[in-house]
Amino acid sequence: MPLSMNTDVFITCAVTGSGSTQDRSPHVPRSPKQIADSAIAAAKAGAAIVHCHVRDPETGTPSRDLKLYREVTDRIRDADVDVVLNLTAGMGGDITFGPTDAPLPVNDAGTDMIGAAERVAHVAECLPEICTLDCGTMNFAEADYVMTNTPGMLRAMGQMMTDLGVKPEIEAFDTGHLWFAKELVKEGVLDAPALVQLCMGVPWGAPDDLNTFMAMVNNVPDDWTFSAFSLGRNQMAYAAAAVLAGGNVRVGLEDNLWLGKGELATNEQLVTRARGIIEGMGARLIGPDEVRKKLGLVKRAPK
Repeated sequence: MPLSMNTDVFITCAVTGSGSTQDRSPHVPRSPKQIADSAIAAAKAGAAIVHCHVRDPETGTPSRDLKLYREVTDRIRDADVDVVLNLTAGMGGDITFGPTDAPLPVNDAGTDMIGAAERVAHVAECLPEICTLDCGTMNFAEADYVMTNTPGMLRAMGQMMTDLGVKPEIEAFDTGHLWFAKELVKEGVLDAPALVQLCMGVPWGAPDDLNTFMAMVNNVPDDWTFSAFSLGRNQMAYAAAAVLAGGNVRVGLEDNLWLGKGELATNEQLVTRARGIIEGMGARLIGPDEVRKKLGLVKRAPK
């Protein structure tokens, strides 16, 4: 694929995530109100899409509570700023095995493995414009934890999303995930052209060196839309790399807590910084209406 810079760019803000960041920064939102307020501030700063998880308001730990998702959805949709809503569907595929000499039975404290319908229940309840589909199984950072997404599970979840009229954002952590995503489109489980998020630098997926990044980019079909991000100190560098490679940008506290050395960030600040990079490169930032037109999205109120 020849290098072709994107001149009409959208920003996705990943507002809070499900990682263990809740005690590392006071800016990581926990309650539905905090999550919605942070998403709204990010939208006002220029994010066209907000990607939301929910957390237990007391502990900050990740949650799958439908009531929390519904409250976040209602608060964002009732706001005085328009934004495309993207809810995670990555929860419920967690297996933590026992020690290496006795992996079974699994560690119940770190395992949350549920069926396809339950994994997308909040999507059916809230009807966001976009929801994520982590398109593969992966050893994910910790020693005995596996992010589990089997081909059968992904086919079932992908079909449910398509039937609901919610566009999946394919989360690709390595080239094999893109390979399978193309198979899902070929089978008719997902509609073409698809939407992809290239997730770089997540242990132990695709490392965030530029050679690997371009290998990922070159495995995205020409008619698909992609965004990209990396973690921590490389988040803003990848804002520039993604635009230069023809893609769009994701920033946010899910992926990076820092604005600079010793300076904890807010989502609004990260979006503002990314906007400056994008516009400084000569590209134009597009808003939610243009994103909906580009991706074929329809904004709907939940039932």
